[in-house]
Amino acid sequence: MEALIASAEAAADLAGAVIRPLFRSALLVEAKGDASPVTEADRGAERAIRDHIARHHPDHGVIGEEYGNDRADAEWVWVLDPIDGTRAFVTGRPLFGTLIALLHRGRPVLGIIDQPATGERWIGVEGRRTVFRGPFGGTAGCRPCPEIGAAELASTSPDIFPPGQDAGFLALRRSVRRVSWGGDCYIYGLLALGLIDVVVDATMKPWDWAALVPVVEGAGGRVTDHAGRVLTLESAGDVMAVGDPALLPACTALLSV
Repeated sequence: MEALIASAEAAADLAGAVIRPLFRSALLVEAKGDASPVTEADRGAERAIRDHIARHHPDHGVIGEEYGNDRADAEWVWVLDPIDGTRAFVTGRPLFGTLIALLHRGRPVLGIIDQPATGERWIGVEGRRTVFRGPFGGTAGCRPCPEIGAAELASTSPDIFPPGQDAGFLALRRSVRRVSWGGDCYIYGLLALGLIDVVVDATMKPWDWAALVPVVEGAGGRVTDHAGRVLTLESAGDVMAVGDPALLPACTALLSV
């Protein structure tokens, strides 16, 4: 595992070297099929990570947002989102990150959230304490918050919830202390630092959530779907993270409204 962690960090370094010179620069932005922006930073960063994996782990598979799947049924599979939060990236907000996960037989065992512009990095490994490094302080570890009425809730956007899920999310919003918006993977990192208590999103792909699982759970939290079930590659895309596992029953009950 030590070699795999070092390799994942090296891949994050390579992606960051592509992304940083392009952040807040004049970028040609295209529209992908789902209407989200994609830039040369996304593509170049994923190419850099894939080249690294091909050189150092030729028997591993890859699932990536930009370039699709390669042997996704392998025993070891890397799951990549070169820039999670591309809208933030193209509008100059440092609320994005590179997500690198490693699955073993479908289960996330290693995850990195890397913020290349701010120099912050979260490293989660199954069965280990999450490690956080950054210039602004902060220590990995979710905070106790057993009561939903005291919880800080965050979500990427109120517009991501499809019909049928929006009513439950509204019920949850009305039950918490406060709600903040935006941040994509970055808000899951803040939850792992004990600054947010609940994050709820929807319509997420495996590359959006796979790296988050080891990071949040290594900090003492939980990542599930909206019903409290373990996430798998077959999950529908609704994702919830709680810093205090005691919040799970209240959150799942409210989201089922």
